[in-house]
Amino acid sequence: MRLVQLSRHSIAFPSPEGALREPNGLLALGGDLGPARLLMAYQRGIFPWFSPGDPILWWSPDPRAVLWPEQFHLSRSMKRFHRQSPYHVTLNYAFSDVIEGCAQDRHEGTWITTGISLAYQRLHELGHAHSIEVWQGETLVGGMYGVAMGELFCGESMFSRAENASKTALYVFCEAFSRAGGKLIDCQVLNGHTASLGAIEIPRRDYLEQLNVLRTQRLNDKFWVPRRLFSPQA
Repeated sequence: MRLVQLSRHSIAFPSPEGALREPNGLLALGGDLGPARLLMAYQRGIFPWFSPGDPILWWSPDPRAVLWPEQFHLSRSMKRFHRQSPYHVTLNYAFSDVIEGCAQDRHEGTWITTGISLAYQRLHELGHAHSIEVWQGETLVGGMYGVAMGELFCGESMFSRAENASKTALYVFCEAFSRAGGKLIDCQVLNGHTASLGAIEIPRRDYLEQLNVLRTQRLNDKFWVPRRLFSPQA
């Protein structure tokens, strides 16, 4: 296993099975963040993650963190909160604001560079990247974004500026995604927050098998149309 230097003249990636064990999942460096390369990466179970000043680094960790939408863990306290939720939730209303919110989040702002932000906004313009927004009145208080691969959604980042805002984004999205035929959400690497919401780890090999099937399946063409997903009870 060795780290592969990508060429700017080809969007090809090495097999994820060749990724390093330490650091877990590091596969390649270099290349660019153009739409064609990013889409090729996601189709192969690979994603970019790097700090400012570093070269572009590409990862495919083993195990892989995933969430089956219907297995979202709704705690009793969250269930009570959601019944009287002060929020409404939209889809694809404010992609650039969501990615900016994620970049400013103190827990994971370091890796969402200007280059990353512009690259995913371009994917959004092309219809591949999507955002879920949580609003309190007219104020954006949370959200998440990611890349669609057919019946699989590759979650990239989420943020919260108010109580349970990011949980609300994921919960509402899971329900809508599942109803539309969505089968799996990629969470990349397990952490305490996603684990508490029902995410688990599976072998990379199993994830790649799921990806190869689900990315060829299409959701309803109207699923990603900007719209309101949830409104609080009057």
